[in-house]
Amino acid sequence: MLETDGWITIDVPEIETLPKPIFPRSQNLTARQVFPLHSHRWNQLVYATSGTLVVTIADAWHVITPEQAIWVPTGVRHTTGALNGAQFRNLYVADQPGLAMPDACTVFAVTPLFRALIVELEAVSPAIGPAGMSVGVSVGVPVGVSEDAGGAAENDAYIDKLNALIVEQLRRLPVQNFRLPWPQSPMLHRICEALYANPADGRSADDWGRELGASARTLARHFEREVGITLRDWRHRLRLFRALEWLCAGRSVTDIALDLGYASTSAFTYMFRQEMGCAPTEWRAR
Repeated sequence: MLETDGWITIDVPEIETLPKPIFPRSQNLTARQVFPLHSHRWNQLVYATSGTLVVTIADAWHVITPEQAIWVPTGVRHTTGALNGAQFRNLYVADQPGLAMPDACTVFAVTPLFRALIVELEAVSPAIGPAGMSVGVSVGVPVGVSEDAGGAAENDAYIDKLNALIVEQLRRLPVQNFRLPWPQSPMLHRICEALYANPADGRSADDWGRELGASARTLARHFEREVGITLRDWRHRLRLFRALEWLCAGRSVTDIALDLGYASTSAFTYMFRQEMGCAPTEWRAR
């Protein structure tokens, strides 16, 4: 679904085991860097303290801002890229009693407390080597904690407390439906691929029906049943997602508005403000 032209593929980290049931991993991504299709042997909470991420799975495209995170369950194949560069911070979360998290990819709103917990866990956790071995503390032991065996044990106990609190907070994060669902049937997939390539495509359901040999009513019924929203609503959401992608790529607001099919920049800006709470230029400056 995501255009690959202009994206820079980077290697997926090879980690065999986790030193803790919850373990942070951080990596700063430059604009248009992407981890190719892959999966993990544990759950992953994908988050960025700054920048915008795009996470794609088989049936959806997710745009993740610093106010959000996406839960990717064990074994789910996905790609993760940074539209405009990002401070990529994620949690690897092993399956464990009491976790009680969704078995499907889910977007959550990140609270200030949860963000602080992620940052703190990263600060006190040991770095991780390719085989999952601890190779030292990423930032350093906290002030007041010695670096001898007793200090290490104290830091380890502190990490366990942080992990327990993170599990509690994970279950309390508000769910957000900020995703672009993607159909699986070839007929509907053809429509969505065409609209993704050209969001200004104005063909109606009647036009698509004639081209694909189905009535507009049949097409609309199949689309809503498979995708979960109407074709009209899907097209609207697609335009918002492409707008976010193009804004991060540095394109002008006027060019974006025209390529999305809006008659004027003001019409596009109105839509964007309704959906995102700010003007396109304000969103890009964040």
